[in-house]
Amino acid sequence: MSKQLFSPKQTEQLQQNPHVVKVTERTITYADTFKSQFINEYLAGKTPRQIFSEYGFDIEVLGMKRVEQASSRWRKAYDQNGLIGLTDTRKTSSGRPL
Repeated sequence: MSKQLFSPKQTEQLQQNPHVVKVTERTITYADTFKSQFINEYLAGKTPRQIFSEYGFDIEVLGMKRVEQASSRWRKAYDQNGLIGLTDTRKTSSGRPL
């Protein structure tokens, strides 16, 4: 988690992006479709900064460290489990037994 906090104005700006599911002052939850599109474009040779910029993210607001960490996390998940590894399991699995 980044130590950089988003201002209310930045939070609102990020929430307007269609590739964002949720934003708090500390975190961003990206849409699963964006993650898979990111991987496809990354494998095609684009840089993480380029991809985030093309999808409407302001790198100055996000911070390059956050972009690099998300990129690294998604590439690792993709390498281990393919596209299934990119899905947000918090929606379907609370970790508590039924």
